[in-house]
Amino acid sequence: MIEALYESNCPDLKLVARGKVRDLYEVDSESLLFVATDRISAYDVIMKSAVAGKGKILTQISQFWFSFLQPVVQNHLITANVDEMPAIVQQYRDQLQGRSLLVKKVEVLPIEAIVRGYITGSGWKEYEKQGTVCDMALPEGLRESQKLPRVLFTPSTKAEYGDHDENIHPDKCAEIIGEERAHEMARVAQELYSKAAEYALGKGIIIADTKFEFGVDKQGNLMLIDEVLTPDSSRFWPTASYKVGRTQESYDKQYLRDYLTSIDFDMQTPIDLPPTVLDNTLKKYIEAYVKLTGNRPDLS
Repeated sequence: MIEALYESNCPDLKLVARGKVRDLYEVDSESLLFVATDRISAYDVIMKSAVAGKGKILTQISQFWFSFLQPVVQNHLITANVDEMPAIVQQYRDQLQGRSLLVKKVEVLPIEAIVRGYITGSGWKEYEKQGTVCDMALPEGLRESQKLPRVLFTPSTKAEYGDHDENIHPDKCAEIIGEERAHEMARVAQELYSKAAEYALGKGIIIADTKFEFGVDKQGNLMLIDEVLTPDSSRFWPTASYKVGRTQESYDKQYLRDYLTSIDFDMQTPIDLPPTVLDNTLKKYIEAYVKLTGNRPDLS
């Protein structure tokens, strides 16, 4: 039985931040350490319970996609092998094995690069009200979960923990990071999504939407950073049960969201989750990994 890691503890490394799932440490002037814990969040609230092994699956999924998407854009990954990390990091092997990435330091762009191929979630709610997504007009008559006429880049601002990300029009993105960089981000994000979505479809998974994060290195190159196309940052639907006009079964955190909706969760207060919810959430993550890669995740 794998033990859950709710919070990492690496005292000889400088803790930069604890996010909803990842703990971030500074290793030296050129590199950072990302540690994917087993924390789980929904509606921007970190739950009190952890899903044992989830951080390892997220890390392994990101590794897969970093490699697969390398032809599209550079990424910040140096190594996921603890043996190849500096000695100051290796001393925490028991915590870090299988759930950590040594990455290059870059200037992080303050935009969540959300890409949508299907209309669902907050996009569907906005469309129902006013026929738009991120204030971009869409054709009349679309139904819930329908494939969009074109892939949409619908950015959001990055919220501080405790606040909610704010969806913005792509023009606003240009105001924040500059027109040229915003156009590059939109183009690359859509290309990444399209390449991944085509691959996943062949494996029986629809990637309805996803969130990418980008940074810029010292040479001014755009780089893909953070996690990539995981169940935490994407909506994965099984093709076998896909049907337009309703909410879909999913391999992602939707299972947890649906549970929280059923108990009238207030979207503010961290709570303990029942073991069945934790177990079934982990099963969804494992199933997604197996379908995408053809391998079982290493949870040792």
